[in-house]
Amino acid sequence: MKNLIQTPSIKEEIILLSEETDRNYWAKRLGVSSEVLKSAVRATRSIMLNQITAYLNQQKKKISIS
Repeated sequence: MKNLIQTPSIKEEIILLSEETDRNYWAKRLGVSSEVLKSAVRATRSIMLNQITAYLNQQKKKISIS
């Protein structure tokens, strides 16, 4: 019998903002300020890295088009 449970190949990363060092780490990693990062989390209502990254990329495209 086959194992029906599939594990994702990429581990979901969660962005934690509660500590200043965590905020600074994620802001630096994503190339934004900590305020922009907090705004992105509020706008998406998510702490998942893939959703935050998608939102930030969308915002960068809006800025470059304008």
